[in-house]
Amino acid sequence: MGTSGNIPLAWLVVFIVLSVFFFLVAIYHSWILPRPASDTTHKSTDAGSIVRGFIDAFRTFFTKMPFWQTVAAIGFMLLYRFPEAQLTKIIQPFLLDPIDKGGLGLTTGEVGLVYGTVGIIGLTLGGIIGGVAAAKGGLKKWLQPMAWSMSLTCLTFVYLSYFQDHSLITINICVFIEQFGYGFGFTAYMLYLIYYSEGEFKTSHYAICTGFMALSMMLGMIAGWLQETIGYRHFFVWTMICCITTIGMAALVKVDPKFGKKEE
Repeated sequence: MGTSGNIPLAWLVVFIVLSVFFFLVAIYHSWILPRPASDTTHKSTDAGSIVRGFIDAFRTFFTKMPFWQTVAAIGFMLLYRFPEAQLTKIIQPFLLDPIDKGGLGLTTGEVGLVYGTVGIIGLTLGGIIGGVAAAKGGLKKWLQPMAWSMSLTCLTFVYLSYFQDHSLITINICVFIEQFGYGFGFTAYMLYLIYYSEGEFKTSHYAICTGFMALSMMLGMIAGWLQETIGYRHFFVWTMICCITTIGMAALVKVDPKFGKKEE
């Protein structure tokens, strides 16, 4: 049983605090972020040169690598997060749904603590540790371990769905492990987007990569229908099967062994 206070006021306070925080961070970034010599403005700004630059950015994006490597790279961008794209859409309903419907029966406040606090801490720590690891050994060395990290941590929800352990401590531990694994594994994804964007039009190419990243999350649109059709238990098993795409695509892409290593 959960009680709520003034919900509109609570959301108002949250967004005011976040707005002030992001404003202060924007000021800080304007001062602290580096300004590399390659970050220059092109002198020609007429409409024709802008259109040509736009077309060249797309053309070179799909021709910067041999055909099959390009196919593998785009497949990696779309399918590396395929299990997580489905999982993230169902985690909160699973935590909220009552026990008799296959969920864990948490209150909204408990979900905020579990997924919005403990989960975020795990995600952040996983990302930080992933960045440190990649700086030590490079992306190529850590690509497969990070892919396996994203995959194996999905098992925590298979456990929760079958045993419906509604102990808040157990749920927090499971969500922390899953989000930590996702944060650690997502490091490889972001580094590969940077790696693929290297060269001419790097800013435009990275923008296109982030478009594929957004599209990859849309592939999880079937998650709700699928869960209603097969239930939580089989759905989480299905996400484990989908982890084959994560590990498989990580094995197909080619990466320079030196990329990602921190220079002494």
